[in-house]
Amino acid sequence: MTRKLVVLQSITSEQEAQIRQLVPDWELVHGKEREVWLPHLADAEIVAGWSSAIVEPCLRPGTKLRWVQNWGAGVDVIPLEAIADAGVMLTTASGVHPNPISETVLGMMLGLTRNIHRSVAHQLKRRWESKGPLGEMHGKTVGILGVGAIGTEVAKLCKAFGMTVLGVKRTPSSSAYADRMVTMEGLDEVLQESDYIVVTLPLTKETKHVIGRSQFERMKPTAYYINIGRGGTTDEQALIEALRSGRIAGAGLDVFEVEPLPETSPLWEMDNVILTPHNSGSTVYYNDRAMDIFLRNLSDYAAGREPQLNRVDLNRQY
Repeated sequence: MTRKLVVLQSITSEQEAQIRQLVPDWELVHGKEREVWLPHLADAEIVAGWSSAIVEPCLRPGTKLRWVQNWGAGVDVIPLEAIADAGVMLTTASGVHPNPISETVLGMMLGLTRNIHRSVAHQLKRRWESKGPLGEMHGKTVGILGVGAIGTEVAKLCKAFGMTVLGVKRTPSSSAYADRMVTMEGLDEVLQESDYIVVTLPLTKETKHVIGRSQFERMKPTAYYINIGRGGTTDEQALIEALRSGRIAGAGLDVFEVEPLPETSPLWEMDNVILTPHNSGSTVYYNDRAMDIFLRNLSDYAAGREPQLNRVDLNRQY
């Protein structure tokens, strides 16, 4: 019986040739349109990409599915217990995002510090107005929660501003661009010292609302809060209260507890907040980078080895 690979993405002819070179005898189905791939899911051994439509035909006893290569880095929308119960391997596109997300983080930090977002708002109204005084990033302290690939790139860029970098990670480790690394037990200390807090954490049982009212109370009133990880890591109501009361100076947010952000959210109208629509990881190079990761894992799979690049620990949920 022919083995089947289903790619839930549009791919180039060159990428198709690269896949066929690795698995020449397989049936390859690809395309973003649901009607293209949906009839083939039940027979797929490998799926590249994710859709909730995968669950019913693939995550059941006796499934032919052996491996899912997620096209994104986060897995909080994927039913990990069902994946584990079906005996399916899961890998991600972690490594695609450090450049675009780190640039978004620095853009938010600079925008808030120099009030650029307010100037843009004034520009649209033809208002010549400067609201100051304006701060500087140079020489300040940044605390980064989650020093993986994205957090490391953020740290690297912050060092160009002569900033002190404090890193927070689940397990003890060092980082090339961090002046000091602590575990979550040292979070309060980092919150108290930092002029900027950058959250890159995934959403897991352990990180749900890891930042809430008590954490905002420990931050400097001049500090800025940046979240590009997952909205659920932050108690959004506590954040809104901290912004309203002046407990913190401002926030840059790409992720939210409910997405799209409801029109009724007070965050829309706060002039000390920069919002982006969960697109900090978007880049014109995304698919090329994700495909490179998939091809490296597919090379292992075709050779009879389990893919290990960005393999998700289903128990840890990342």
